[in-house]
Amino acid sequence: MIAKQGCTEVNSFSKHWPHLFPQHGPGKKHNRLITLEAWQREIVEAHPGCFVRGLMHSDGYRGTNRVRRHFNGSDHWYEYPRYLFVNESRDILKLCEEALDLLDVAWRRSKPNTVSVARREAVERLDEFVGPKY
Repeated sequence: MIAKQGCTEVNSFSKHWPHLFPQHGPGKKHNRLITLEAWQREIVEAHPGCFVRGLMHSDGYRGTNRVRRHFNGSDHWYEYPRYLFVNESRDILKLCEEALDLLDVAWRRSKPNTVSVARREAVERLDEFVGPKY
C-alpha cells in the first residue's frame, strides 16, 4: 500500500479475480455482455442501496437542475435536486434500473444512456443510500 495525498492505494494480484468479477474482460464494457452471476444477484437483491451507491459514486451525479421558463413576459427560474447515472452499457443501465426498482425509487431515461431520478420523494429516498462522493 502506498499513501498518496490522503488516499490509500491497494494492489492485489490473484488468478482468482476473474472468478469473483466475471464481468471484467478485455475491451469496452458497452461492447460485451454484462450480467450478474446468481450469487452476485442475491447480494444486490439483499443490498440494492449499496449497489446503487457504488454505481452513483462511479458513474453518477447528484446536483441541482436549474430550469428557466418564460411566461407573462419575463423569465422565471426554479431548481430542484436530481441524480443522473450515465453509462454506455445497456446492461449496466438495466442493472441500475432494477436496483432502483428494488428501492422503490422512481426513475426515467432522460437520454438513451442516462437514468434520471428527479422526483422529490425519489431523490430523498436515494439520499438515504447514496451520500456524498469523496
